Amino acid sequence: MLVHDRFARWTVWGLFAALVLPLFLLPLGVIAAAAFSTSWSGVLPSGPTLDNFAGVTRGGTLEALRVSAVTAAVASLLALTAGTWAALVATSLRRRGRAVLDALFMLPVAVPTVVVGLALLVAFSRPPILLNGTQAIVVIAHTVLVTAFAYQSVSAALDRLDPVYSQVAASLGAKPARVLLQVRLPLLLPALGAAAGLCFALSMGELSATMMLYPPDWMPLPVRIFAATDRGALFSGAASALVLMATTLVVLLLLSRVRTRASFR
Repeated sequence: MLVHDRFARWTVWGLFAALVLPLFLLPLGVIAAAAFSTSWSGVLPSGPTLDNFAGVTRGGTLEALRVSAVTAAVASLLALTAGTWAALVATSLRRRGRAVLDALFMLPVAVPTVVVGLALLVAFSRPPILLNGTQAIVVIAHTVLVTAFAYQSVSAALDRLDPVYSQVAASLGAKPARVLLQVRLPLLLPALGAAAGLCFALSMGELSATMMLYPPDWMPLPVRIFAATDRGALFSGAASALVLMATTLVVLLLLSRVRTRASFR
């Protein structure tokens, strides 16, 4: 911590706790408590039970979780590929060209996600590209929404990357493709891991655009959670939400370990 005075340090920690606890940890704690409850009496849920998770295993929640995981994995891979390629291209452009590319990739983030879903619904509801009612349109929507974050993460890493490594490799006779594959991309592995984790987490929690596009046989878990709570099944919805959060957290921790190992290579 950059604050060295003891009183100031405790003040900063107090402000941090006052902001983080009510804004972030408390809502998540309430969801976790509701997942193990049967009723809501007063401020917090009550009536401890594990029956809510029995519904998770018997119903279509696990299938919806699989759909979310597959969608997030494919969308993250596509977004990471497109974002990395665009970030590498941006490094060779002039300032104006890079500004145009930045604006192009950030446009889906600047508008509500429901607008992105509507745009894809209109664009792919007629031939020659008819994707409405298919799994592919959901994956495309998630890819469009998370590619901007992959692009920004890799661009920031490229800006910090020392060009000496590439220059030395080129001076030793390495061709551009070899410099990219054996020098630049290995140095970008920590940033790529961070971008992959961010894209996966955002895709796992995406709801608005997905609700406009998903077919009946490809329902991601956030849509199922929304449908359950909309019907009044608050506690089973909380249990499904806890499963979703736990799965996303496990994947992020695994990616964090991979990123940490890559940073020490």
